[in-house]
Amino acid sequence: MSYLTTEQAAKRLTLKKSTLEAWRVRGGGPRFLKLGRAVRYRDEDLAAFEEAGVRESTSAEGRP
Repeated sequence: MSYLTTEQAAKRLTLKKSTLEAWRVRGGGPRFLKLGRAVRYRDEDLAAFEEAGVRESTSAEGRP
């Protein structure tokens, strides 16, 4: 299994590293792992986060 660093995950999602860091504190971002002091992201969790953001229109509500 492959684990991505915050920098790698941000690049994959085309976000700033600071955005992922803020989401970890406030919630609302992709799931992540704490391995000791290290934060890592799994590919499948990033894919699930991306899929949850898919919408049919700008007024469409997200699915639970």
